[in-house]
Amino acid sequence: MKDSLYDVVIIGGGPAGLTAGLYTSRAKLKTLLIERMIMGGQVMTTTRVENYPGFPGGIEGPELMVRFQEHSQEFGLETTYGEVENLRDLGKEKIVTVDGEEIRTRCVIVTTGAEPRKLNVPGETEFTGRGVSYCATCDGAFFKEVPVAIIGGGDTAAEEALFLTRFASKVIIIHRRDKLRATSILQERLAANPKIEILWNHTVERIEGDAGGVKALEVRNTETNQKRSLSMEGAFFAIGVIPKAHFLAEVLKLDKDGYILTDAEGRTSIPGVFAAGDVRKKLLKQIATAVGDGAIAAIMAEKYLDEFEE
Repeated sequence: MKDSLYDVVIIGGGPAGLTAGLYTSRAKLKTLLIERMIMGGQVMTTTRVENYPGFPGGIEGPELMVRFQEHSQEFGLETTYGEVENLRDLGKEKIVTVDGEEIRTRCVIVTTGAEPRKLNVPGETEFTGRGVSYCATCDGAFFKEVPVAIIGGGDTAAEEALFLTRFASKVIIIHRRDKLRATSILQERLAANPKIEILWNHTVERIEGDAGGVKALEVRNTETNQKRSLSMEGAFFAIGVIPKAHFLAEVLKLDKDGYILTDAEGRTSIPGVFAAGDVRKKLLKQIATAVGDGAIAAIMAEKYLDEFEE
């Protein structure tokens, strides 16, 4: 175990975590932020962010997150990479286990976010990385002048479909209902793009292919149950996300979907452990709300620590 005792350990380096780190380090709290993969979270796979205040005309997701990281480290925030395996509550101290190493802290803020949901149909796992993807901005360039499909009907599905038109010869949105959940402005852009077609009331039943990758999708009409095959070389899933809180299932109270339950100020079921961003149960999952969550959790952590010093 490291001898150093941190005031705050933040688990997760997305918008909520980086904001929390900015606030706690600026408050002169000794803070360590632990990220499992890449700083910036899911925003790093977003081509253009148009609804974050202060950037008229929009900004590329990776550029925005680089600015977040640079700003958060301006006041001395420490960062490291690793897999958090466990969290133990010892009262005034918490023990965070990272890749087998124990880190002592007085307070924890969980900002692990969420990850893409899988449909779990035959062929999905087999062809992941060979035609099946959960990130159009990551893999879209591999599908030049070939037909691809987007499975989903929300904002993410619409944004990824529009992005894929830069490369693919045709983009079919496969949606299980007769209307999209995407915002009106995105639906207008979809309708105006000649490369995009929407297949209403259909679900993907199977992904087919060979050694070279995906070749076709078997789809089913949800109204008639009739099945047919679509020739496709790419299948991009955008059917929602699941919270990355499984490692805390026996530590914190979660809801039936695995989201961390908190009050309005980010307090979890353990005093001194807070949650912010997409990993907690809340109405809206946006960069702006994650930033707000991170700021609130940081302020509440500071107040929590002050109570022990009074």
